[in-house]
Amino acid sequence: MNKLIAILQVVAAVVLGILAIATLVNAILIANRPETISVVNAFIGQGVLIIALLALATICMRKGLKNLRQSETAPENSN
Repeated sequence: MNKLIAILQVVAAVVLGILAIATLVNAILIANRPETISVVNAFIGQGVLIIALLALATICMRKGLKNLRQSETAPENSN
């Protein structure tokens, strides 16, 4: 069960990373628009979102890899 949770955490980290990249691409596409207050608000919001997504991805990846390593080295229960 711990191995499944660890794999799900690693997958979640990859998905969060992809979402951060997609948000960055969206911010680049918004840069072509004329500068208005809504464009500036979008940059600020997407900047915060990118930072949050990358932080969550880092946390999930570290926990997932740590749990995977622990589950591989732990002896199997034969109950």
